[in-house]
Amino acid sequence: MEVSLERINEDYLFEVTNSNGHKVLLDNKSKTSGIVKGVSPMELLLMGVAGCSAIDIVAILNKQKINPKVLKMEVKGHRFDNKVPSLFYQIDILIHLEGDFAAEKAKRAAKLSYEKYCSVSKTLEATAKIYHRVILNGKEV
Repeated sequence: MEVSLERINEDYLFEVTNSNGHKVLLDNKSKTSGIVKGVSPMELLLMGVAGCSAIDIVAILNKQKINPKVLKMEVKGHRFDNKVPSLFYQIDILIHLEGDFAAEKAKRAAKLSYEKYCSVSKTLEATAKIYHRVILNGKEV
């Protein structure tokens, strides 16, 4: 796995490209002037947690012949204030699923993702507590 990064302006804007040519813009969201034109590296980490787990959850449910109609996530990272580096100490994830399947299957898929399969959250758990909750068809399970 490899990525490349290139600075694309005289400010803090960078373009990161993976080996398949897919691109992400990174920027410094704490800069004091100019317009932020990309995600911050720490936001990208949270996006990675959401994406990794979403892929796991869909794969786990698909193996049971379940394909959720909706899968959305809200991810909030809590960081230490006035510390360098400002690490995440806690990450809260709210998983919204919709579909005609049992609540236990939704809970189990999320649990397996965060406790066993999601490489991103497993990497981050050394410094951050990761908590997840599951909402199935509008009700917390």
